[in-house]
Amino acid sequence: MEQIIINLIAGALGGNAAGKASPQFDLGTMGNTIAGLVGGGVLGQIVTLIWPSVVTAAQTGNFSIGGIITNIISGGAGGALLTAIIGALKNRTA
Repeated sequence: MEQIIINLIAGALGGNAAGKASPQFDLGTMGNTIAGLVGGGVLGQIVTLIWPSVVTAAQTGNFSIGGIITNIISGGAGGALLTAIIGALKNRTA
């Protein structure tokens, strides 16, 4: 459960950072947050499937600093990436 929360928070932060860093990708605060939450949750779960040691550490209760950092990076990157994609698509159609 901690993994998902970390991914969602990092995704929301990454989405807002991507939106504010470039007006081309900005969806507004709420749009950036929602896109970041979704992107962070999805990419965070994909990373844990690809990198099974993070899942094993979380399941055994030995959730290390490395696991937390991995979740923060993957969640933030996922949030930023999805926000940038949606923002680019939105601006292309407008």
